[in-house]
Order: sequence, then C-alpha cells, then structure tokens
Amino acid sequence: MVNEQQQASVKHDHDHHDHDHEHGKGCGVPKFHTKDIIVRADIMAKTKELADMLFTSEEVQQYQRAEKQIQGNDRVQGLIAQMKKKQKEIVAFETTFKNADMVTKIEKEIEELQDQLDEIPIISEFQQSQADINYLLQTVVAVIRDTVADKINVEDASPAEDPEECM
Repeated sequence: MVNEQQQASVKHDHDHHDHDHEHGKGCGVPKFHTKDIIVRADIMAKTKELADMLFTSEEVQQYQRAEKQIQGNDRVQGLIAQMKKKQKEIVAFETTFKNADMVTKIEKEIEELQDQLDEIPIISEFQQSQADINYLLQTVVAVIRDTVADKINVEDASPAEDPEECM
C-alpha cells in the first residue's frame, strides 16, 4: 500500500467517465472519478525526469534555435504581422461588412504571404523541428502505452465483474 508521502494528486482538465457500477458497504473497490486519481510521487518524479530528458534532446534544441532565429528575423516578423492584420480584415468583412468578395480577395493575399513565409529556410527548419518533437512525443507515449498494455492486457480486457461482497 502506498502511503500519503508517496502520492501526489494530479488533476486533469478533461472529462472521463466514473467507475461504472455502484458499490455497497464492504466492497473493496473504491468509486472515483478519473480526474481525481492519485498518482504516486515516484511515478510523477520519473515523469518529470523523462520530460527533462526530452527537453535536452536534439529535437527540442533545434526547435529552440529555429524559434529564436524566427523571432529575430525582421522579414519573418513582418510577414506574420501582415498575415495577422489581414486575418482581422477578414473578420471585419465577414461580420461587419458582409462582403464575401473582399474576404476571398484577402484570403488570396494571405495565401501569397504564407507562400513567401514558406520560402524562407528557417521557417521550414522550424516546421520540421515541430514535426520532429511531435513524433518524439508520440513515440514515447506509444512505447509507454504498449508496454503497459502488454503487461496488463489493457486493450483486450473485458469489464471486471463486481466482487461478491459488493452485492
């Protein structure tokens, strides 16, 4: 049994389903909402250690270098600012002026700005580094999921029956 010093409470912002059957007195299965699950402190510590390791990975380092170059590139920042301005114009022409022709014209202008942005080498490096990090994170999650599933057969598990003392 894990004591309170070995646990850390973790809250999630998304909904999950409650445990799906009622428990009477004497039932050894607690009823809980998965957003209130207590995660052991040692698991949380290893999770943070893994996050730190990922942060020092070459993929993340490349992303940070590309991000700094983008932030310091006047041409890139100018194109982004123009695109944001045109997006606001689209909203105005859609909602206030109800002018679909202007919306179409501005959308084409944004596409042209996006094309100019995509031609800048640091942008493609940045986008590639984002894809690399996403792949890295998905791989880590898949390995964890598959390892746990192999050990407890999560994917193929049938719903557990109520223990006899819950009747």
